[in-house]
Amino acid sequence: MDTEPPSQTTKKEVLQKEHGASSDSMYDTFIQCLAHRTQPSDHISDIVYSQANSSFVNVLVSYIRNGRFNLLSTPKPLVIVTPTRESHVQAAVLCSKDLGMHLKIRSGGHDFEGISYVSNDAFFILDMFNLRSIDVDIKEETAWVQAGATLGELYYRIWEKSKVHGFPAGVCATVGVGGHLSGAGYGNMLRKYGLSVDNVLDAKMVDVQGRILDRKAMGEDLFWAIIGGGGASFGVILAYQIKLVPVPEKVTVFRVEKTLDQNATDLVYKWQFVAPTTDHGLFMRLVLQPVTSKTQKGHKTLRASVVGLFLGNSDQLLALTEEELPEMGLKKGNCTEMSWIESVLWWDGFDEGTIPALETLLSRDHSTNFRKRKSDYVQTPISRANLDCLWKKMIELGKVGLMFNPYGGRMSEIPASATPFPHRAGNLFKIQYFINWSKDDPELEKNYLAQIRRLYSFMTPFVSKNPRGAYLNYRDLDIGTSTNGNNSYEEGRVYGVKYFNDNFERLVKVKTAVDPNDFFRNEQSIPTLI
Repeated sequence: MDTEPPSQTTKKEVLQKEHGASSDSMYDTFIQCLAHRTQPSDHISDIVYSQANSSFVNVLVSYIRNGRFNLLSTPKPLVIVTPTRESHVQAAVLCSKDLGMHLKIRSGGHDFEGISYVSNDAFFILDMFNLRSIDVDIKEETAWVQAGATLGELYYRIWEKSKVHGFPAGVCATVGVGGHLSGAGYGNMLRKYGLSVDNVLDAKMVDVQGRILDRKAMGEDLFWAIIGGGGASFGVILAYQIKLVPVPEKVTVFRVEKTLDQNATDLVYKWQFVAPTTDHGLFMRLVLQPVTSKTQKGHKTLRASVVGLFLGNSDQLLALTEEELPEMGLKKGNCTEMSWIESVLWWDGFDEGTIPALETLLSRDHSTNFRKRKSDYVQTPISRANLDCLWKKMIELGKVGLMFNPYGGRMSEIPASATPFPHRAGNLFKIQYFINWSKDDPELEKNYLAQIRRLYSFMTPFVSKNPRGAYLNYRDLDIGTSTNGNNSYEEGRVYGVKYFNDNFERLVKVKTAVDPNDFFRNEQSIPTLI
């Protein structure tokens, strides 16, 4: 009788049969491998969940932030690994590689296309939510933050140590640090301090060989790649060292809304010239949505909302906007002065007067709706006539909204090649297309996806070209996907140049050097040249 153990190839063939792999047998095999690669005291079985585990569903859905990918028909992982130590991450990578299993890496679950927790292949999830330590050093004005921490936790821990420091990252508190930073996350201080990745000093990651590397060990090419090129293409991000930035003791937030009969078109047209060129400490997001008219019963109109943060007091802000953007009509009553940490909660959806205790930033609770996002970059102001056409199209479609995020300031001072994120000088603002719905209804989803795609098509003449740019952290599988097969480079280039412009080829070279067999892959990962 042949007593030789099965070869690695045979294991892979057996385990990757689409419906034939047993979750229980996979779990047992994986546990044995992990136990061999970790300490006996680690209690590995406590951090690994098979589909048969009573906690499997809760662990899986806890960090699903888009209801589109939480359906009975959504492919589920065979195993979920929830490491509590860095050594667990090393073991999970090596064991997944040994078994030929596709490994998905999740740090917060806010990716709009579910790439971090859905696959059509048999797959594992490596969920980083237990690795959430944050070490703030105010003397050095730096912090080490693990990938599974949330932005809210990071902001709160900075605030514990200093009332005049912050960090320029996103406005949604439950976003995971790992994905946000590795994809060049931004926030409402980007005109003053740039992107999150423009303020990263060091990093720790596990590579395909299971090694833990810091910036010095990984080298400048790989470090460059993981500060904006998407960490999941290159390894598992464990932590980033970030540079804290100064913030005033008091900042000013404001919101102004105007509809078409209140000269919204004049406001939007002028905003395009002012928002990217004004004081670097002023960020004015513009949100455009079709709404029901309050003055004409049964009619639809367009509402323009300016949502702002100013790193100064309201008197300074009013003097600035009265001179540069009188069309906004900003008044003292629209402005609220508060601490920077309170402004984080205000931006996260808590209105003035209802801002809860700061400890709310530590909560990981998050309402999950159904959503789709797309992105664009605008380099030339849109004319009044074309804005009128845009309003007509948005009202006709009925549901899709647009969010204009102004650039300029620090964004125009940093070279496009400094990080993988290329969309800097020359761009006036970034567009986020957004549509949300609240129930699992296939016909509703079909309708809403058609709406957002039609508006995206309509905007073609007004946005960047050759390539038409897109933002990595607004993942959009409409712009191209990879099957990670023989044509992965050609497939990857379709979406890669949209996300990274001229930086795409350098990312491919780094990927080929550090992960030539493409172990770390997803539907929009960086391909290899091999």
